[in-house]
Amino acid sequence: MDLRLTEEQKMVQETIRKFVEKELMPLENEVLKNEREGRPSISKEKEKELQLKAKESGFWGINTPSEYGGADLGQMMQAIVTMEVAKTFVPFSFGGSADNILYYGNEEQKEKYLIPTINGDKKSCFAMTEPDAGSDTRNIKTTAIKDGNEWVINGEKTFITGGNEADFVMVIAITDKEKHAETGREGVTCFIVDRDMGWKSEYIHTMGEWGPASLIFDNVRVPEENILGELHGGYKLGLEWIGFARWIVGARAVGTAERLLQMAIDYAKDRKTFGRPIADRQAIQWQIADSAVEIEAAKWLVLNAAYTLDNGEDNRHLASMAKLYGSNMGNRVVDRVLQIHGGMGYTRELPIERWYREARLWRIYDGTDEIQRLIISRNLLKGHVKIGDFI
Repeated sequence: MDLRLTEEQKMVQETIRKFVEKELMPLENEVLKNEREGRPSISKEKEKELQLKAKESGFWGINTPSEYGGADLGQMMQAIVTMEVAKTFVPFSFGGSADNILYYGNEEQKEKYLIPTINGDKKSCFAMTEPDAGSDTRNIKTTAIKDGNEWVINGEKTFITGGNEADFVMVIAITDKEKHAETGREGVTCFIVDRDMGWKSEYIHTMGEWGPASLIFDNVRVPEENILGELHGGYKLGLEWIGFARWIVGARAVGTAERLLQMAIDYAKDRKTFGRPIADRQAIQWQIADSAVEIEAAKWLVLNAAYTLDNGEDNRHLASMAKLYGSNMGNRVVDRVLQIHGGMGYTRELPIERWYREARLWRIYDGTDEIQRLIISRNLLKGHVKIGDFI
């Protein structure tokens, strides 16, 4: 059992860290100003410029198979990269990747959707959540009715990340009402639906900078060949998409919390009250200590979930643990860091209040705290996971 990063992993971590510090962090003041004034955080041109620099450094498609031109570095590396990139709020992805479920497409679908997405020529989104159906998939109302060699989709999806920018959506719809009514899991299918087939998106304003969309399907006709995976097999694809996203939330929380904690340490050393740095105050010291311990615990939960996936094992239990603990840890740390900074932490001159708003979302999307607790407890009560086992 090796509890240390390999030399290769350390090298990648250091390279990504330098990229973030050199290329992304200097943009933070500009991003804050743009967001305050209602403009996009960074321009599309700047995003492409940054992705080109990353690609020249060898970071293109971190997890994309080499046959599609990716680095294929594995999930552990994905976790490490996510933690480092999360140390800045500048929106950035290294590019060269696609949703994990797109790889289930047939050769024609891969040619039309997967490869253009990897190359950055198309953008996708995944749509399962509805106004009355978040974690409770039994309440999905969106339907797809067969009509000749086409399916007619009607319904609404909500809180869809990337839905305003996507060229196509992978949408879950009911294709067998009886099966779905019985189990809430069967009788749903995943369809690849191009925007020009007729669906529309509407921007949802939130307390943070995340701008999800509502997607409206009004008699949208989709050809038979646009079924992704198997007919009535959409629930399994949905779980796989969500399962990957869950532990990634934990990784993002770890990276952000590490940056925030360093900000608190630096500020505590510099800020003086009654003639002494507040770093000398036990109240501050304990907040720093608690944060450091919790970050380290969350980090190992995330890395364990990624390691398990790399080894071809079922990581759903670990992913739920990493998501639940990581997202709550992130909320506690950002709250402490804001408290340490006092009034300055509450202002928009520093990014702490921005992270405070963003962190609150981590406990909601890709499965709420309550759903993660349900999954974890159910696995234990049913004996799927036993206390004391290495998992």
